[in-house]
Amino acid sequence: MNRKTAAADRNEWAETEFDYRFNDPALLEQALTHSSASKRNNERLEFLGDAVLGFVIAGQLFESRPKDAEGALTRARAALVNRTTLAEIGRELAIDTQIILGKSELQAGGAQRDSALADTLEALVGAVFVDGGHAAAVRLVQRLFKDRLAALPRPPGLKDAKSRLQEWLQGRGLGLPSYAVDSERGSDHAKVFVVSCDVGELAAPTRGAGSSRRRAEQEAAATMLRGLTGEHE
Repeated sequence: MNRKTAAADRNEWAETEFDYRFNDPALLEQALTHSSASKRNNERLEFLGDAVLGFVIAGQLFESRPKDAEGALTRARAALVNRTTLAEIGRELAIDTQIILGKSELQAGGAQRDSALADTLEALVGAVFVDGGHAAAVRLVQRLFKDRLAALPRPPGLKDAKSRLQEWLQGRGLGLPSYAVDSERGSDHAKVFVVSCDVGELAAPTRGAGSSRRRAEQEAAATMLRGLTGEHE
């Protein structure tokens, strides 16, 4: 496939997935270019897109949740604008099939990494902002997050499992839980952490697995909380 054909395919992909056609196709190519592939990469657009995402989502939450306090709005934004959620959206959009990677990064499976998918999605939002202006970027973010905004739970459901477990224990005068990494397995781009959560004599330790230590801790805490309270998320 020659360069001109590849660029045309990327434009068609962007129009299909984003409902947006770039006036400057070079911006789309830059947004999809990982730093391993070129000095003209997506890092600056990622910086801009991150700010645009946070701003638009904050505005959406401010309008749709008029009774929520600042803390609840902050947690809601964090539940939407984070690496895991952005990577999920990136996979739904098949961004992994469009990322332009250097040879070594491509061979290492870089297109599947959460970080690459999330960063590229932010860069694409930044590119739309530069190419089409504020209104185009707002429409894109609203389109990408519409279903997730609608499904976002109300407080206190936005508090993560570790926070809820800690509050439950403290409310009963009990000590804080402890977490320990039991094992790590897999290659660097597909690592799995197994973490245990211990609350002393109150209950047997629980375990959780995830692609990061934080996610594994959250899973272990959620399992512990279900055992102690019968809570189901």
